[in-house]
Order: sequence, then C-alpha cells, then structure tokens
Amino acid sequence: MKIHEIRELIKLIDQTTINEFEFENNGAIVKIKKGGQTTVVTQAAAPVVQHEVMPVVSAPVATLEKPAEAVAQEVVKEDTSNLHKITSPMVGTFYASPSPDSKEYVAVGDRIKSDSIVCIVEAMKLFNEIEAEIDGEIVEILAKNGQLVEYGQPLFLVKS
Repeated sequence: MKIHEIRELIKLIDQTTINEFEFENNGAIVKIKKGGQTTVVTQAAAPVVQHEVMPVVSAPVATLEKPAEAVAQEVVKEDTSNLHKITSPMVGTFYASPSPDSKEYVAVGDRIKSDSIVCIVEAMKLFNEIEAEIDGEIVEILAKNGQLVEYGQPLFLVKS
C-alpha cells in the first residue's frame, strides 16, 4: 500500500465511531486503533517486516480517542438542547444536493416543512431522500457533503 492510501484510511476511520480497523491487501496488513498508532505489517517469504506509521492529522494522536466531529457535536449538544435534531436513519454517504452541480436542498436559515427533503443518504448504491419530519428553520448543518454518516448521527439542527 502507498502512504497516501494509508492516510486516506486514517481520515475515513477518524470520521466514524469505529475504534479498531484491520485491512489486508497484497500481503500487507494495516491495523488502525484510535488513540494508538497505525501499524503496517508486510508479509513475505522472509521474516515479517514491521513499519510504524504515525497518523497524519492536524491534531495530536491523543485526540483520536474522540474524533473532532464527536467533540464538536458534544459542544453543540450543550448549547442547543432546545433544538430538534434531524438524524441519519441509516449508515451511508451524506449528500446535500441531488447532484454535484445542483443547488443544495437546504441552507442555514431556510424555513422547512415536515415533508421537505433536506438531504440524500446513499447506502449500497440506493439514494434515500431524507425528510425533515418537523416544521422549522435550519440552524446548523452538521454533516459535510460526501461525508460518511452513522445510523442516528445528527445531520441538521432545526429551530421549531
């Protein structure tokens, strides 16, 4: 595996609630643990060669115990207890618009109705339109376009 591929894996894992990840490809095994180091083990006919690779992130490794997005969501939770959260009904990829060149479904400050479509979550090549299920005003968009989202993860904050 190339170093940029390992960096991409680290970034993807950091955006999820996964604490431990193992991947094997062409004789190389990559093990990633949040709060620890990434280990790349190359298997060959000769003895195992082990390389230590430090994650490339903008924060110290210690912060990997809790992803930056989770910390940000906790801060938001403290300040926004009176706001409604529109959450992801499934694991998938968040899309803010119906296509890359289209306008986003909603923006901060937009008034929405309970049947308004606010985003798409793609799961297994199926594009699922997510409805607001509440009348109100979009206060904050918590997910980024193209971001992997978990089941129950808050996507929007709505003031009703």
